[in-house]
Amino acid sequence: MTENLTGASTSPSAEEVARAHAALVALRAEVGKAVVGQDAAVTGLVIALICRGHVLLEGVPGVAKTLLVRSFCRALNLRTTRVQFTPDLMPGDVTGSLIYDARTAEFSFRPGPVFTNLLLADEINRTPPKTQASLLEAMEERQVSVDGTPRPLPEPFLVAATQNPVEYEGTYPLPEAQLDRFLLKLVMPLPGRDDEISVLQRHVSGFDPRNLEAAGVTPVAGPADLAVAQAAARAVTVRDEIVAYVVDLCRATRESPAVRLGVSPRGATALLAASRAWAWLSGRDYVLPDDVKALARPALRHRLGLRAEAELEGATTEGVLDQVLANVPVPR
Repeated sequence: MTENLTGASTSPSAEEVARAHAALVALRAEVGKAVVGQDAAVTGLVIALICRGHVLLEGVPGVAKTLLVRSFCRALNLRTTRVQFTPDLMPGDVTGSLIYDARTAEFSFRPGPVFTNLLLADEINRTPPKTQASLLEAMEERQVSVDGTPRPLPEPFLVAATQNPVEYEGTYPLPEAQLDRFLLKLVMPLPGRDDEISVLQRHVSGFDPRNLEAAGVTPVAGPADLAVAQAAARAVTVRDEIVAYVVDLCRATRESPAVRLGVSPRGATALLAASRAWAWLSGRDYVLPDDVKALARPALRHRLGLRAEAELEGATTEGVLDQVLANVPVPR
């Protein structure tokens, strides 16, 4: 028996699993009607929802980070809220706060924008650490505590946070404890020439990113499909050799001379969960080493902290992961 999004026990049938798989595959194509050339980011968002995880989207301004999340929500028929993280944003502006009611002479709780299915935390690294930390409990415990009272968040719940590259002015680096709570960090690059031409041609034809309905993005999946997908992904077979491979990859990051902070056990479990979800999306009920390798970079890149002297010498997290993937033996 497995649990669905509401916590009730259920065991999805083969027909339900097939229908959910088709819906989530269609979801990727539907988002492509609005977002061009970011297939990896779309797939990463689907994987995060299947794993009940959160996603950090990084890219320079103008690569459709916000449009991607908005299109994703419309195609998935989920409730979404956008919060623009600014230097003057306070924690209560995100989580909600107690409001005094003069008529009853009592305090009542006013929910913040975090009480939604998909929270778009736009430019999360432009707000100070105190406000960034307001999401820690929500991301980990799926609840918000105000005045000592825990209040559960709706299901499904996912934080999709966007950030500009850390070298940009006016940014506050996210603390390691918060970075570790993101299942995946997806880097959205500038589009290639052909993709950029396609983007401009769509705008010439009248595409309006503020009107996704006119762009033809329609709901093709829903929470019920996610519940089935989550149960199916948890049933994907993982051989002992694959588990050991995941552990060896994560331990190798801790032993790298360029790294001051390696991947934690939470990172290892995130990589394993993401690999199972990707295997299921690929139409298999077992995990291959290639699944682990495909998800290693997005699942681990934000969990590494490099030594200052190594960074001065040109070391990067991507370079460390490339070296780890090349040196750790792959199970047959």
